[in-house]
Amino acid sequence: MKLYIDPEALLKVARANRDTYATAQPFPHIVLDGLFPEEALDGVLDEFPKPESEVWTEFQNYHEEKLVTSGEGNIGIFSTFLIYQFNSAPFLTFLEALTGIEGIIPDPHFASGGLHQIPRGGKLGIHADGNRNHKLRLDRRVNALIYLNRDWKDDYGGHLELWDSAMSRCVKKILPVYNRTVIFSVTDRAYHGHPEPLTCPEGMTRKSIALYYYTNGRPPRERHEARATLFIQRPGELVPEGTIFTRESYTGLKGESSRPGQNAERSAKLATGAKHLIRKVTPPILIDAAKFLLRRRR
Repeated sequence: MKLYIDPEALLKVARANRDTYATAQPFPHIVLDGLFPEEALDGVLDEFPKPESEVWTEFQNYHEEKLVTSGEGNIGIFSTFLIYQFNSAPFLTFLEALTGIEGIIPDPHFASGGLHQIPRGGKLGIHADGNRNHKLRLDRRVNALIYLNRDWKDDYGGHLELWDSAMSRCVKKILPVYNRTVIFSVTDRAYHGHPEPLTCPEGMTRKSIALYYYTNGRPPRERHEARATLFIQRPGELVPEGTIFTRESYTGLKGESSRPGQNAERSAKLATGAKHLIRKVTPPILIDAAKFLLRRRR
């Protein structure tokens, strides 16, 4: 089979876009069109599993409705071969040159990565990704998303939204069109998602390849307590009472129910972590103001 990762071409792209990546708002990122040969992505599309296939893990709750493969054993031969190339040294070198992050490590298990698919009506709420890979004991640093949607129209929705660190506004919207790659740095305030339900035609889905990368440690200014994916309420968003904002309480295999509050141990952990959750959701300026007022009262 043909190798689709061209080290020299990728390094040229990385060097040409490194400054753009570093200065992008609201956090370091880049949008690259036509980065890969269409032959490579067409091969993935040809064997892309149908939504009803049993290979998918389903996430379904207030915040998200999507399908995710779990491990390369659940995808086709061509897709496996291509995704392995994204874990290869040439692609890691490209990511390091683009992002300025040294020592990038791939996830050979593709935890929560691999192929993603979202049906009509599905969404992914604005969130900050979990910051640790507990199996590998590494820090999550970079996401790479490769979209596989031919003839995707603006009014279908599904734009990847990038929000500012105070969660006051959406700074950028990115349409998930075919052969568009989005790469961004992962921190506790790199808020992103596509929170509006898809309006694409029935039978059409939003398809992508999701790749996550790690390092052994991270800069001191980015170090925080390890946590799972944290969903964030948007300004003016009406969230049902009792909604849980951490993904870990909702994960289940396709066909399984996942009901918040059913597991007493998890509920206890969530209650214990409420203070931490509030601190994560609340903008720093409000936390500082609250501390100031408390000191004045004392």
